[in-house]
Amino acid sequence: MNRFFDDLREVWRYRGLLRMLVERDLKTRYRNSVLGVAWSFLQPLGMMLVFSVMATLINVSPRPNNHVFVLAGLLAWNFFSASVVGGTGSIVANSALVKKVYFPRLILPISVVISSLVNYLLALPVYLVVAVASGQPLHETLLLLPVIILIQVVFSVGISFMLATVNVFYRDTQFILDLAMLALFFLTPIWYSLDDTKAATYAVWLRRLNPMASIVNIYQDLMYWGRVTIGVFWFRTSLTAIVVLVLGYFIFTRFSSRFGEEV
Repeated sequence: MNRFFDDLREVWRYRGLLRMLVERDLKTRYRNSVLGVAWSFLQPLGMMLVFSVMATLINVSPRPNNHVFVLAGLLAWNFFSASVVGGTGSIVANSALVKKVYFPRLILPISVVISSLVNYLLALPVYLVVAVASGQPLHETLLLLPVIILIQVVFSVGISFMLATVNVFYRDTQFILDLAMLALFFLTPIWYSLDDTKAATYAVWLRRLNPMASIVNIYQDLMYWGRVTIGVFWFRTSLTAIVVLVLGYFIFTRFSSRFGEEV
């Protein structure tokens, strides 16, 4: 535990580097792009339209302003996907820095998650505009968004720690991750609700085995339905995020001394 707090203090001491990496990631993401940062909200809007049409075609249970429901889930998913995919390659992508300069390696995956968080926050007002324009009420439960965002950040950092470590030693990780993220996307109730699934047992186990299903469900409850998910659900999701962070931190710090040799 003492080492964890020591590492945390060291990350804080290198906050200037952390800020620089976040800025670099944001600039690189939109470099040579005509629309630039506008893609942070144009992409989820485009995906919203596609999956709203898909939900209609396959006769998913209709709900008012279904596109608003879909958008709430897509924003959360894009935040997670960008964090994990970028975090997984963060050590290898910065191999020159890892080999030549000392700094806490934890900063690399963390910087990717933070830059993905910035993109999420840039796109969030678009949800509000779409909701208002569609006649969807804005609920006071939106005030709880910072809590679920924090839970998702903790979970994403933990997953990024794990996969970044594995990717240093096994470069196939990035290719496997692409397939895994595609499968996880369709197993996460983004454009459909777990209430739409006819097999109750399937819905229960989907929530239990897929943490992103729980996280997206909470987002949609707060943003679309205007209700607060039951406390035990929040507790289980928070506990899962913390366990993943602790496990990811342990794996990352256990092997970080060998990163310079492997990259």
